[in-house]
Amino acid sequence: MNDPEIPEGVPVTLPNGLSTRLSPMNGSGLIERPVTWVTLAGFMGTGKSRIGWELSRALALHFVDTDKLITRVVGKSIPEVFAEEGEGYFRACEAEVVRRVTRLDHAVISLGGGTFIHEGNRHRLLERGPVVVLWATPETVYQRTRHSDRPLLKTPDPLSQIRTLMTEREPHYRQGTIHVHSDGRPAEEIVEEIIERLWAWADTQAAWVTEPGSGVGERAAD
Repeated sequence: MNDPEIPEGVPVTLPNGLSTRLSPMNGSGLIERPVTWVTLAGFMGTGKSRIGWELSRALALHFVDTDKLITRVVGKSIPEVFAEEGEGYFRACEAEVVRRVTRLDHAVISLGGGTFIHEGNRHRLLERGPVVVLWATPETVYQRTRHSDRPLLKTPDPLSQIRTLMTEREPHYRQGTIHVHSDGRPAEEIVEEIIERLWAWADTQAAWVTEPGSGVGERAAD
């Protein structure tokens, strides 16, 4: 089962969803961070919400879970949105939320499993900042999600469905900035690895300069 393309022109209203800016949790500038905005993407059950929350605490940033945001502002659970409005409407809600969260500052964003696979969302997120993709085996995902009411797993053989969806989505997830495996690892260890790799990414970004007016990035002289 492939996720549908995000429909054009679908009216989606998210009142009371997000302001376009979150203030820093510490305005003194004393907190050293590799980034002030980062996204967590990946398949369902890879730990995005838990790791995202822990990462936001470690970096003293705000935490935004896009699935929870959608349910709050739409006033329905995700299964209810799928059943009553259809998957296309849900994906349109996701696209609107992505447009809003990419205007935030000082935030860790946890995405729904299907958000990053859509080109428009992917482009906006990667343009805004680093995207950390979490990975886990199909068996781990199944164990973590088998008691949930996720609409895409309402099938006689959910493990087979997980394998199929993960295979279909892998090329899109591979376009993320940083890739981290979450199987059998404590959250603290995963967060530590993500922060270390974000520092490396930030150092690499800082080593590139752009000539004014040229639009061409060149590596700074050693």
